Amino acid sequence: MAVEPVPGEPAAVADLPDGQALVIADYHAGLEVGLRYDGVELRSRADDRRETVRDLLGRTDADRLVVLGDFGHAIGDPGGEEREEIETLLDALSVPVTVVKGNHDGDLGGLLDDRDGVDLTPGHGVRLGDVGFVHGHTWPSPDVLAADVVCMGHEHPMVRLEDEVGGARAERAWLRGSLDPEPFADFHDADLAIDGELVVFPSVNDLTGGTWINVAGQDFLAPFLPAGLADGQAYLLDGTRLGAYRRV
Repeated sequence: MAVEPVPGEPAAVADLPDGQALVIADYHAGLEVGLRYDGVELRSRADDRRETVRDLLGRTDADRLVVLGDFGHAIGDPGGEEREEIETLLDALSVPVTVVKGNHDGDLGGLLDDRDGVDLTPGHGVRLGDVGFVHGHTWPSPDVLAADVVCMGHEHPMVRLEDEVGGARAERAWLRGSLDPEPFADFHDADLAIDGELVVFPSVNDLTGGTWINVAGQDFLAPFLPAGLADGQAYLLDGTRLGAYRRV
């Protein structure tokens, strides 16, 4: 398989023409700053997030890091703690980095454009070999959709699990299934070469919350979901298959 989750982790390894990439989604550097504005006081977990990425790179022996959007948390120009967290992380890495532009990354170019070894893609994504990468807040390009596997973030999928005595817990989840060509062909007003898979990544940042896939009244954020993933399956981080995501 061109894209395989790292067991027990909200990350995957993708086979690219120049080696393997560690792929993560929705890093949301500086999230705690935003939470403070909402009256929630949390210590910064910037160091923990950085070490998680470094550990995953070491464990997977990856040659590149791909971030599926929302590298930062502020919608505008990252400043203060968020800027420091991003710069400290990039300084600590020894592999090239591809950041797919997300809806929280509007002004990230001013921070990343002058850094060697860091590429910021357009919002419609990028294709590297047989794998396409997109954040998911806007429609992928036809070139991305022609990939064997399309990886996206944005949704932070989550499931609510209950036991027989009424206890409940929230778990991050993966969604994976065949791309349905119809909504993409309608949007692009063209016949597209679509015969691949879509993999919706959990957020690597465990503070983000997300889209509940098994709670009534929850809608997807991406404009092409759920139509673009008609037969997808849901999985927990440990690999447990929950079945068709629409019936979890």
